[in-house]
Amino acid sequence: MTPPDSSSNLPNDQVAVRDEILQIMFWLRGEKLAEDVAASELSQWIGFEAARIEPLLFQLAKSKLVEQIPGTGQNFEVTARFRLTSSGVHEGGRRFADEFADLTKPGHYECGDPNCECQRTGDPADCVHQH
Repeated sequence: MTPPDSSSNLPNDQVAVRDEILQIMFWLRGEKLAEDVAASELSQWIGFEAARIEPLLFQLAKSKLVEQIPGTGQNFEVTARFRLTSSGVHEGGRRFADEFADLTKPGHYECGDPNCECQRTGDPADCVHQH
């Protein structure tokens, strides 16, 4: 069950940024670029300053979509770092899939079903799915 979402009392741009944070964290994790991030690192991917991103990370932590982990910064300054929880991985993946559905769906005469006959024969005419 998905934890309650506290986005209902956020302005629309903050909801969009929260979604983008989850998508980026999911992508960074999936590409094995980063398991955890700080707001300053996310600011490179999102058009907002770290000071605006960090409160949203804490809100995502409150929603149990990310968790705060110990971190350090330059000159021994403590920097909050966050990683996706299992719920966050699910939600980030769903949002990522929704956002990029047009780019990731099979092309014309490409079948995404690994059990389809056309995958075995290599002949699109053998596909049982409508293209």
